[in-house]
Amino acid sequence: MINQKLFEAVRELANEKELSNEDIEDIIKISLQTAYKKDHPNGLCIVEANAENNSLVINDVKKVVEELPTEEVELEEGEINYPLITLEEAKKIKARCKVGDIIKTSVNFTDFSRSAIQATKSILMQNIKTKQRKQAYEHFSQLQGEMITAVVSNVLERGVMLDLGFNVQSFLPQSEVYENEKLTIGDKIRVYIFSVEEDTKGPKIKVSRKDKKLVERLLEKYIPEIKDGTIVIKGLARDPGDRSKVAVYSENPDVDAIGACVGEAGNRIKQIVSDLGGEKIDLYKWSEDPVELVSNSLQPASVTKVLEVNKVEKTSKVVVPDEHLSLAIGKQGQNVRLAVQSCGYKIDIMPTSEAFDQGLLITEDTRKK
Repeated sequence: MINQKLFEAVRELANEKELSNEDIEDIIKISLQTAYKKDHPNGLCIVEANAENNSLVINDVKKVVEELPTEEVELEEGEINYPLITLEEAKKIKARCKVGDIIKTSVNFTDFSRSAIQATKSILMQNIKTKQRKQAYEHFSQLQGEMITAVVSNVLERGVMLDLGFNVQSFLPQSEVYENEKLTIGDKIRVYIFSVEEDTKGPKIKVSRKDKKLVERLLEKYIPEIKDGTIVIKGLARDPGDRSKVAVYSENPDVDAIGACVGEAGNRIKQIVSDLGGEKIDLYKWSEDPVELVSNSLQPASVTKVLEVNKVEKTSKVVVPDEHLSLAIGKQGQNVRLAVQSCGYKIDIMPTSEAFDQGLLITEDTRKK
């Protein structure tokens, strides 16, 4: 009955589904061994616990020696430091024993002193927290570099507190919150885990909402062809919360990389945009041909002609229709900047009329494009 109450107490104190029977057994073993030390500072007990049937066996253990040593004996690596008992004393417990044997004496939990029993609960709580911290660290360390869903637990002037699960909180500074994004308690948001550190108070987890890897993980989540490698992200640039530009490619000629990413009726890309708080996603087809690559990168603007490309210096000169000049450059240069960052080529843009005047375009038909 006492054993059952002990197991039930640990389960109640844990109050976490993440703790398995094996975890509960480990916690009880460590806690009882620590409590036993209060009564027997030089003693050692071995605890066998089975959470399935609430069975508990506690044994005081000693190693049999001919005579007690007068000096401290140096142990080999990995050797257990058993308390020692002389052969003469050991035979009073077990008549048929010899030097080197391990003598076990059964101990009941009720045999613990009152102070040891009172200390057991606090020791149990401490070990439960230690186990949970370890579990949390192991869980999140495997998620470093991945995306998770977090819940806003508090909104502060300098940022927001996030509940990541496993009783772990993380602070998202205001610098990582999108401009004009109003987060409230209970909101679920996607974040990218870029750092997990072990700490005595629990894992320290740093998350980002602005890292471009967040866009990559969302593309992988909603687009199976990216997850399985049929479509590859060849370049990605981002103005967090506003716009991302992504170059995609597939070696399979039967796969429309852009169409697959957009999805039927735009469903796939809409889900990504929603998870990014309305951030727009520009997709374009990556090409091994630098002329085609540079031209595609400036979409949605049209390109009249790519005049020159320097593969070594990664520079290019592009002509666009006069009426598409502002679109090609973008607001505050955003479109061309994201194009440069995602395709890897510096892009010098000029309108068709200017190129024609400079003799870079020589036909009237070209000028009208």
